[in-house]
Amino acid sequence: MRRGRRIAFDFGSVRIGVAACDPDGIFASPVTTLQAGATDLWLQIDTLITDLEPIEIYVGKPIHLGGQSSDSTDAAVQFAQTLGEKFAIPVTLIDERLSTVSGARKLQEVGINAKKSKAVIDQVAAVGILEFALEIEAGLNKRGKNE
Repeated sequence: MRRGRRIAFDFGSVRIGVAACDPDGIFASPVTTLQAGATDLWLQIDTLITDLEPIEIYVGKPIHLGGQSSDSTDAAVQFAQTLGEKFAIPVTLIDERLSTVSGARKLQEVGINAKKSKAVIDQVAAVGILEFALEIEAGLNKRGKNE
């Protein structure tokens, strides 16, 4: 696995959860939740990119359990495309089926009320997206070494 920090966005029409990993890609941690409709959204994202210096950006791609796309899918794809246009960093869409549900469950397990902590759920969902992306990346590296 290439050394360098990666970040993930759990894009939603109201909130965008953000997570980042350490340069070795071992630990994914929540970073913040952005308001999707904020007038300075792209300035906030630019600040995050500048501060975190990621080598890769992952964006959760919401897909129905049956595999169908939705309006949310289109919005996330557009967000990823805009990220790719604004920053000279590779952007990859990651299947995020159940990431928000999984995030809510994790919060419930530690006694946090998910309904009162929607911003935190978005961050935890971004962590899930990033962890999944890191697992994929690690698996690809193992396969490449064995071939």
